[in-house]
Amino acid sequence: MGIVRSIRGADRSTRRSKRGQLSASFVGLRPASPKASRLAATASRKRATRCEVKLRRSIKKLGLRFTTNVSSLPGCPDLVFSHEKVAVFADGDFWHGRNLAKRLRSLSRGHNSDYWIRKIRSNVSRDRRVRRQLEALGWHVVRVWESEIDFEIDRATGRILDAVMATDRTL
Repeated sequence: MGIVRSIRGADRSTRRSKRGQLSASFVGLRPASPKASRLAATASRKRATRCEVKLRRSIKKLGLRFTTNVSSLPGCPDLVFSHEKVAVFADGDFWHGRNLAKRLRSLSRGHNSDYWIRKIRSNVSRDRRVRRQLEALGWHVVRVWESEIDFEIDRATGRILDAVMATDRTL
């Protein structure tokens, strides 16, 4: 059953997912066309994205071992260092709202702006909720941006290495 909430004046209904989490229901908002929606969904990979694979290779070169896409954890992290309790997400700049204010201004001028603004805001909200859930379970969360992986891979892997090495291995 939908709960109506207001986000900066725009009504949005929510629903419970299979896992019992609240998620956005874009009732009344439609993509440009069914074909456009289908093409966007098939082009948007959920696992083994280009930047995720690039990050994995860089981490493997450091000799670190990890598991990928652990669905038993909230948010299904892209890389998981189980013993160190470090969860890594390789986030796309567009879908996860890098430079959110600028992104929203740009989207507001585009086609089907209500749909896209709500979509990106709900993704950002979900990312925050997942971070809180993982931290409540004792996990350290590292989010790496797609552009950081593309242009500053050493910085990205360094942040992950720092998080992994900072954990107490004597547990």
